[in-house]
Amino acid sequence: MIDVRSDTVTQPTKEMREAAFSCPVGDDVYRDDPTVNRLEKRAAEILGKEAALFLTSGTQSNQTAIMTWTNRGDEIIVSDSAHICGHEVGAVAVLSGANMRTLHFGDGMPDCAMIEEAICEEDIHCPVTGLICLENALANGRVVPVSVMREIYEMAGKHKIPVHLDGARCFNAAVSLGVDVKEITRYADSVSCCLSKGLCAPVGSVLAGSREFIERARKNRKLLGGGMRQAGILAAPALIAIEEMPKRLHEDHDNAKRLAEGLARIPGIICNPDVVEINMVFFQIEREKRVWKGYPEYLLEHGVKVNGDRQGMFRMVTNADVTKEDIDVILRFTEDYLTGA
Repeated sequence: MIDVRSDTVTQPTKEMREAAFSCPVGDDVYRDDPTVNRLEKRAAEILGKEAALFLTSGTQSNQTAIMTWTNRGDEIIVSDSAHICGHEVGAVAVLSGANMRTLHFGDGMPDCAMIEEAICEEDIHCPVTGLICLENALANGRVVPVSVMREIYEMAGKHKIPVHLDGARCFNAAVSLGVDVKEITRYADSVSCCLSKGLCAPVGSVLAGSREFIERARKNRKLLGGGMRQAGILAAPALIAIEEMPKRLHEDHDNAKRLAEGLARIPGIICNPDVVEINMVFFQIEREKRVWKGYPEYLLEHGVKVNGDRQGMFRMVTNADVTKEDIDVILRFTEDYLTGA
């Protein structure tokens, strides 16, 4: 099967599997697991922070950060298209008792002036703005320039409001921008980074920030059921993911561009290769609904897994298990489908 549903479907490498089998382990709640300790130390160094914490997922990482930064009744400012807003099961309200002030940005690109205007002033009627949440890369596959990150971070500092970065694909963003990932993460007080998407680890995310923040976050992770025992078995492949796998992300980006350019040449497909900045390709089929509704089923019959549309928009995500030849297969079957439909 060729699987372009997401980069979460990546398989751990042979080296990751061997590392998981042979690594030393201990009880991580006691902080006795040497492999977890090594991962957290290296993650902090790579992300440019004082300390880091290993968690099971991006959602757990983001929600641990929000719980650590906010008090019950606080408000967080977040894009209405952000993962924290739309894809974390309403956890901000359930777990932190916080409110989301959602802002709509054109193309999802955060606007510093809009964010500043949304900050609640001291008023008995209003919640306290406790946190600003950003993403990079964005859920639509675009990348936020470093200058925008800096502008928002400096504005937030003026208001004494912390900034959390959902950097699930921050390494993709760094590769796209041609910078070290630290150039992005330096403009956030905490950052969550997913290791099980394009970096191919089987499980896990890391949360990084100041030592004091991570100590408080560790307790909230425990509250959320994230205190793991011999977690080195998971941390060993995660360590390979964060140290080695960012070096190959440009291959996924190149394949995504190849896919987008090929789709754009197929009559009946609406796709703009110029907006493909990481490993995500969005497109529409310019035909009646009965035609594009059958597209995923057709591809599945021919060995390609793709998610269904969302309001007529399809997304394909290239990853370590998708080759240039696989891209050509997807393009051939897409053209065949539209020709025969």
